[in-house]
Amino acid sequence: MAAVAQCVRGALRPRLPLLSVALRTSPRLLCAATQQKNTGQNLEEDQSQSQNEQKVEPSSAEKLLAEEKAKLEEQLKEVTDKYKRALADAENIRQRSQKLVEEAKLYGIQSFCKDLLEVADILEKATESVPKEEIKDDNPHLKSLYEGLVMTEVQIQKVFKKHGLLRLNPVGAKFDPYEHEALFHAPVEGQEPGTIALVSKIGYKLHGRTLRPALVGVVKEA
Repeated sequence: MAAVAQCVRGALRPRLPLLSVALRTSPRLLCAATQQKNTGQNLEEDQSQSQNEQKVEPSSAEKLLAEEKAKLEEQLKEVTDKYKRALADAENIRQRSQKLVEEAKLYGIQSFCKDLLEVADILEKATESVPKEEIKDDNPHLKSLYEGLVMTEVQIQKVFKKHGLLRLNPVGAKFDPYEHEALFHAPVEGQEPGTIALVSKIGYKLHGRTLRPALVGVVKEA
């Protein structure tokens, strides 16, 4: 047994220095491995942090772009609304101007027509004042004069009609304050109240607008 133990000790003795060397060098190796591991972790953390920063930066940029887009859209909306309102105002002004021009063309002769109405009234009174029984062949001068007055009156009414000027002779029609001017009210047998029984002066309308109301007598209830 002693011999065997001695042999074992003899066999292990040469290897003891190698084990001691291994034990001395292993902490350095462990430290280096630990440092490499920590370095790798730090690199991974730095990479993840940079990735997070990269992720955060685009989100803030997108937010700024979204805000700028909203502002531009709002400005575009305001400008579009102003443009549409300006177009509408311009169209309204154009239509009003066109209407004024058309009315000026239609009613620009209003004053001239009023003056001519006096001439038409005189012609009408002249033809009415001629006694019908005196218009005979044996009185050629009076007959010619009367026929000339009638022809002149007919011609002037044609001219009036050509320019939109029409007579108002509303005997038997309902009284209309926009077209007639009542001189008196009187009961008339056989006629409905509110109707026109007598026309003292003929009225005229220019393109549908009353230029001179007819002077009339209106029937009232008895």
